[in-house]
Amino acid sequence: MKLISFVYNLLWGDLFAIPLPNGSSIGISLLVLILIPSGIFFTLKTKFVPIRMFPEMLKISVEKNNSKDGAISGMQALIVSTATRVGMGNMVGVVAAVSAGGAGAVFWMWITALIGSSTAFVEATLAQLHKEKDPLYGGYRGGPAYYIHNFFAKKGNRYSVIAVLFALSGLLCWCGVSQVISNSISSSFYNAFNIPTIVSTSVTVLIAAVIVFRKNATVKVLDIIVPIMAAFYFILSIIVVVLNLNLLPAVFVRIFEEAFGLRQVVAGGFGAALMNGVKRGLFSNEAGSGSAPCAAAAADVSHPAKAGLFQAFGVIIDTIVICSCTAFIILLAPVDLLNGLGGMELLQTAMQHHFGYAGVVFTAIALWLFSFSTFIGILYYARSNVAYLFGDNMKSQNIYKIIALVMLFIGGMATYTFVWDLGDIGVALMTVFNMIAIIPMNKQAINSLDEYSAIVKKK
Repeated sequence: MKLISFVYNLLWGDLFAIPLPNGSSIGISLLVLILIPSGIFFTLKTKFVPIRMFPEMLKISVEKNNSKDGAISGMQALIVSTATRVGMGNMVGVVAAVSAGGAGAVFWMWITALIGSSTAFVEATLAQLHKEKDPLYGGYRGGPAYYIHNFFAKKGNRYSVIAVLFALSGLLCWCGVSQVISNSISSSFYNAFNIPTIVSTSVTVLIAAVIVFRKNATVKVLDIIVPIMAAFYFILSIIVVVLNLNLLPAVFVRIFEEAFGLRQVVAGGFGAALMNGVKRGLFSNEAGSGSAPCAAAAADVSHPAKAGLFQAFGVIIDTIVICSCTAFIILLAPVDLLNGLGGMELLQTAMQHHFGYAGVVFTAIALWLFSFSTFIGILYYARSNVAYLFGDNMKSQNIYKIIALVMLFIGGMATYTFVWDLGDIGVALMTVFNMIAIIPMNKQAINSLDEYSAIVKKK
């Protein structure tokens, strides 16, 4: 436990603090130190791709599916990655950010999304450039383990040390995430419907098992769940905004004022708003962690840069759209009503204010859909990492699925286990190993973007 705590603090804790006036400070963690400067670098190198190519992102998202031979389309890859991005981070994570950093944290989440979108483009395009045929499931596979291997491994070597470390970190992370997912589901259903945790957990594990052990059911299920859950949550948020339209200008004023600490400089509010918004933004959209490229590599697209644009668009959907939905639901509720509350209790109280008890019920169902789709999505990611580590055989694939399902069950029954911290450590290590590769490899992605941009201009 001491070792785990040491590694956790090294990766997620503050390495140093930048002092601010009146004795306050901004703590800088290793991951923020890695992701923010590199995100700015990629944004400049891609010439602000999330803004410049946004019309093209919208255009390709409605293109006809031309995938073949068991491969998934670019849109389906976006849906898989959105399933894992649009999860608990969009609900619990945003609540935590606003609770700790105030309304200003929302603004810094938006800024982080624009920066992270460029990082997502680079890693997803690299995944496409280095993808390979998948003999087990059909179509294609790839991701960081594969492009890291191609960059670092000597010719003829079966493994690359950094690629192996990335793959192991991913499998470790997703086991930890499985536990957190089921715990959130079981607790929300108990709070909303008084359903015993053993019942909700058992049902969740059973449904998940039926899906993950069917060879190509994952993408088909996510094709249905993700658009529906995202659309309903978005529509509900729009209803909240419309019903409280007179309060909206004040909310935006509050977001921008608190973002720069204009009303709370003395209390050190700027540092809290900035760092909570940045941290939650980074780890909600997962840009740079190397997760989404596992889906991007599987896409059958006409040009590698298209996969990058799809994933850049996914970051925008996750943080600027879905996370903002949660933020507005909270910020449009009376401040006095939410004082002293945190976590799901805060969100459920806000929803109850807007919609009565139906809001509490909807929150529980939405969390179940968000969390369940995350679990299905991360097992899709795990395919390529398991194959890289253990070769092309269904035995190793099924063993990992069984381990993940066991973790899903344990998490639903336990209030806390140290494996949750291992999940956080896993995603942090994934990010470190992934960024070691994509920073020196970025030119491949930039060249692909330039080539695609030239094609678009000729149309």
